[in-house]
Amino acid sequence: MKNKFAVIGLGQFGTAIAKTLSSRNAEVIAIDKDLNKVEDIKDFVAYTVAIDATNMDALKSQNIQDMDCVIVAIGENFHSAILCINILIELGVKRIIGRSMGENERLILEKLGIKEIISPEDELGFRITESILNPNILFSMPLPDNYLIVELKAPKKICDEKLGEIKLREDFGLNLITILRATKINENLKHHISGIPSANTVINSSDILVLFGKSSDITKFVDINN
Repeated sequence: MKNKFAVIGLGQFGTAIAKTLSSRNAEVIAIDKDLNKVEDIKDFVAYTVAIDATNMDALKSQNIQDMDCVIVAIGENFHSAILCINILIELGVKRIIGRSMGENERLILEKLGIKEIISPEDELGFRITESILNPNILFSMPLPDNYLIVELKAPKKICDEKLGEIKLREDFGLNLITILRATKINENLKHHISGIPSANTVINSSDILVLFGKSSDITKFVDINN
């Protein structure tokens, strides 16, 4: 079943996120109060609607509370973004991603309890989309022909298993480059490169896997093992 995403705010950034999510086989509803912006994107996403996203009844009419994730990409009017996010919180949306254009905005979003905050001026659009689709991917570097190098939190199902038992290459076509292994320093976890893993290497729950492979194979591996 496709994940359902809503993107609110169809400026250049929001439009790029909506199109990229849709191209990755996600079901996307694109929302903006500007009918022209909605018309411009209608052929690229599953659904579009021109409504005021600071109006609770308007958002409820789109069943926004049933979305797997709502990305508030409003950039020109931070006050409107805050009003929208407050409504989403009140409606019980399970995953909300906010947008900040600076440190002050980030602090305000954090005070609202928003844990996922994207800063377009600091991030590559590709990496943002990758982190939206797969929250366990901490970093991704796109390569030609749809290959990626990613840093991935160890999926739950493979923790405490030996690398040789997981069959990354045979079942998923993936190569494990190395493992970033955590050590505790002054009550904080610090990750360091553990060298070249062997078939007998046991995966820990705090490990970060550095993987190389096709984007679709990485997604398959994450979906099956989380």
